[in-house]
Amino acid sequence: MDTRKLKTNLYKQLASVTKALSNPHRLEIIDLLAQGAFPVEYIAEQTNMPVANASQHLQVLKNSGLVTTNREGKYIYYELAGQHVYNTWCSLRELGFMQNSEIRKLLSDYRERRNQLHTISDQELISRVEKGDIYIIDVRPEKEYTKGHIKSAVSIPNRTLRERVSEMPKDREIVAYCRGPLCLMADEAVSYLRKKGYRAWKLDDGYSGWVAGKRPVAYES
Repeated sequence: MDTRKLKTNLYKQLASVTKALSNPHRLEIIDLLAQGAFPVEYIAEQTNMPVANASQHLQVLKNSGLVTTNREGKYIYYELAGQHVYNTWCSLRELGFMQNSEIRKLLSDYRERRNQLHTISDQELISRVEKGDIYIIDVRPEKEYTKGHIKSAVSIPNRTLRERVSEMPKDREIVAYCRGPLCLMADEAVSYLRKKGYRAWKLDDGYSGWVAGKRPVAYES
């Protein structure tokens, strides 16, 4: 094989990976799998897709080497092929925020409509945890909480927030977090809590079990 054919084939194989990433549903699946391994039924439920469609997207991701499978009993669990896949997703997401103003505008407009621009950074969270004057809630589904969460965080999934709001302490500020910057569950929680008179904040970057060990926030699983 001459040099030109080799280079063409190399770029062709690279293009097959980027093609797998060029679909919004598959990007959302990767963002979800950053929380841990899940069966197709859970992935379909969380991404609001029919199981058959979710399965097709997962197969594309698997064929490209971005996702692997593991059987547990009668269920097949899908997970990211490694930390490098998550790192690539983070870089792609960061590039999108930097280069595509429409992404920033969409999120900004959404939060302005909800009067929800109240955020807190990782470093601020650490400082407040040390002071012991905040109450941290994890509003992701409980399955994701059990796979890993910020230490001292209480699991209050968004779907149960309204019926459990009385559990929130009035004398402490509340920090809510979900999966990451594109996840809106914490936005919804903070908006609701502020309407109820609570001093609530959203953790900027959310939580990801794949990178928790590298973040300056204590976590447990």
